Amino acid sequence: MKLADFKVLTFDCYGTLIDWESGITAALQPLLARAKPALAGDAVLETFARHESAQEAETPGLIYSVLLATVHRRLAGEWGVRPDEAEDMRFGASVPDWPAFSDSRSALAYLKRHYRLVILSNVDRASFAGSNRRLGVEFDAIFTAQDIGSYKPNPANFNYMLARLAEQGIASGEILHTAQSLFHDHAPAKRAGLATAWIDRRHERSGWGATMPPPTDTTYDFRFQSLDAMVAAHQAETGH
Repeated sequence: MKLADFKVLTFDCYGTLIDWESGITAALQPLLARAKPALAGDAVLETFARHESAQEAETPGLIYSVLLATVHRRLAGEWGVRPDEAEDMRFGASVPDWPAFSDSRSALAYLKRHYRLVILSNVDRASFAGSNRRLGVEFDAIFTAQDIGSYKPNPANFNYMLARLAEQGIASGEILHTAQSLFHDHAPAKRAGLATAWIDRRHERSGWGATMPPPTDTTYDFRFQSLDAMVAAHQAETGH
């Protein structure tokens, strides 16, 4: 199997293209400043992952900015902090402030010359629009949880994407799903019959950070530590 075998790259965004762990941590600082005992690092991200995943399962139709505000309120309760509705809403609206990884913009510009690029994201349209401006590329299709009415790893999200792409004449064998989260993306993508490329953004750290642990049998077809590494592999294959 080679990268050049595929015509379409379907991307997760947050954790893959956008550095959501840095963005989440920055947006949680007002809440963390009041938490007792003090919390930091992966302990914060792992608690976020637990509440976000639970909330997505409980309220799959809730728009992501509102869902994030609800998660913020849940975190305040767990950390013994008096709830603040305005602060909840600011956290929910923080997605467009989350930074892109340093290689995302240039890598996407290169990959756009060789593939159709598609987004499949656990987010709402307005939040993604803010992130898209940071990425600087026009995606050929964008599918969000808001469009689908559920959140990955629900198989409905991949089924929806594959059905819409099939309407455009794109077969599943032409697609390489490219993502960081083994839990949200690789496990359900493989169940849907897709080839996958793992962008292992946390390769220098242990644990799963802002995502839940994946099923123990989760597999993937390619592994790269960055999008730059994926571009280099494509260049090596094709001579571009």
